[in-house]
Amino acid sequence: NVMRRFTPQVEEYSIDEAFADITGLRRPLKASYETIALRMKDAIEWELGLTVSVGLSLTKVLAKAASKHRKPSGFTVVPGRAIPLLLESLPVGGVWGIGPATASYLDKLGVRTALDFARLAERTVRQRLTKPGVETWRELRGTSVYPVSPEEKSVYASISKTKTFAPPSADPEYLFAHLIRNLESACIKARRYGLAPRRVAAFLKRQNFDTSGREARLNRPCAHPLELSPLLRGLFNDLYRRRDLYRATGVVLLDLAPDANIQYSLFEDPLRAEKIRELYDAVDAVSRRYGKHALHLGGSHLIEVRGKGRRGDPTVREKTCPYGKTRRKQLGLPLFRPASGNAET
Repeated sequence: NVMRRFTPQVEEYSIDEAFADITGLRRPLKASYETIALRMKDAIEWELGLTVSVGLSLTKVLAKAASKHRKPSGFTVVPGRAIPLLLESLPVGGVWGIGPATASYLDKLGVRTALDFARLAERTVRQRLTKPGVETWRELRGTSVYPVSPEEKSVYASISKTKTFAPPSADPEYLFAHLIRNLESACIKARRYGLAPRRVAAFLKRQNFDTSGREARLNRPCAHPLELSPLLRGLFNDLYRRRDLYRATGVVLLDLAPDANIQYSLFEDPLRAEKIRELYDAVDAVSRRYGKHALHLGGSHLIEVRGKGRRGDPTVREKTCPYGKTRRKQLGLPLFRPASGNAET
């Protein structure tokens, strides 16, 4: 709704992602496209108390890539002349619309970055890829193929959480800790919207960007990591290869259903399941007051011990938050709207 105050052309892509078309609004809003997007970002963060990353570019694929360029609260503008700068450091598997199978196929063709892909001849792309691949290629080159669809979305098919880290690791417990954290983050989002998955998928990305994945179907919809972690361990054991180095982990919750009036199977213990539900009600209450992952499974604790930064060190946020709003938010202290240019608490 905050975004729709700036433009009616807003597409809800997922629970926490959206596209906005601000074409032609410079004159009505008396501002540049960059200023409009920045105002939108500031309004969301101020009114909702959330950090968001915004990407501004010519197409949806480019805008999504730009939004991921700087996180957790980034703002990246990619005009046409700057497209190569964005794409040269983006792995082709990280492009929206290119899945693991397509990325692996392109890698065999010597295409490893998004820029390599965008520079392919059109004839080559049409001969070797299907229609979605051609459309993604065109979007990367600055030609808009996918319009913003403003129809309000009420059903979400999946929720995914990934983590890329450096240097790559072969430590199974460290990798599984990240996978557990992926699961916890995805389940937090699902519970926030009253949803639970019927299927859970996990994947590991190797140092060479090859990706392997497995999925499993649940007896009933469930968004509680305590119940799902044994299943995740089984998926991980199927995927992990001791001699490989891995650079990313991910979890996807699929076939989301309303988390209400769940029917238990004949061999389940409904009392235990209800106690776990009550436990996570308490976990969510603590998280709202003290910050996400204030309480977490022991399986993800290795991340806390080693640090969550890019190379295992404490992140910039962890080092600097005592003087900023992140710490206040984690402690559950109120944020006051300033009456003048200076904030007071």
